[in-house]
Amino acid sequence: MQHFPTCSLVTPTYNWPQALELLLLSITKQTVMPNEVIVADDGSREDTKALLKKFQETFPVPLIHVWHEDIKNRKPAIMNKAIAKAKYDYIVEIDGDIIMNRHFVEDHLTFARPRQYLYGSRVNIQKELLPELFEKKLTSFNYFSKGIKKRGRTIRFPFFMNFTGITKERSHKLRGCNMSFWKKDFIAVNGFNEGLTGWGQDDSEMIQRLHNLGIVGKRLKFCGIAYHIYHPEQSKSHIGHNLKIEEEVKAQKIVFIDKGINQYL
Repeated sequence: MQHFPTCSLVTPTYNWPQALELLLLSITKQTVMPNEVIVADDGSREDTKALLKKFQETFPVPLIHVWHEDIKNRKPAIMNKAIAKAKYDYIVEIDGDIIMNRHFVEDHLTFARPRQYLYGSRVNIQKELLPELFEKKLTSFNYFSKGIKKRGRTIRFPFFMNFTGITKERSHKLRGCNMSFWKKDFIAVNGFNEGLTGWGQDDSEMIQRLHNLGIVGKRLKFCGIAYHIYHPEQSKSHIGHNLKIEEEVKAQKIVFIDKGINQYL
């Protein structure tokens, strides 16, 4: 029997309980369960709290709700607060608008290695499917499912991971909606950078600091399958500011930032 590292699954959310419900349902169907699930709530309304309270009654593992006041977009801060509370060694990060293949957690834990993080891709659930998706609470998809895009990414064949090398530089294919890392590595770079504002670059900037520390990446191919629920794009008004910070982090090989998870440990 394979031995897996202990795992905290952490997901950010903000005022979309319909999507969060499908994510939570997909967690209950995992072939390998995380040891706990932490919802990092960036100030959602009472309907999200009520949903989580209902799920907590029957959820197969501890389901923890970490909330702070809604003051615009503070995803780095709420993620730092949530991961600070994580009790286990390995962090699987998944967005609150993702539905996971039932082997998702198993795949991340199978390929977890010391001083390495993992990142995967996503299949896109298209806008036209949303009414049926939420009405029927769909959580199972395959190559032939209607209403999806990037069908090749639905194919699961973990054997191919034997031929996948490591990446010593941050990949442009990195997506924060599907990645995992060791909590001790995350703490070593002081977690997410709360100096970033608005949407964008919070995950890739943190990963850049992991690379600066000597941590390598590995892309999950034909495993770690995730389905992203369509939504309108968020405002990118702050992206220039965040990109400048990320470029400085790379050029100056910055590892530890001032305002991060250390505030909550």
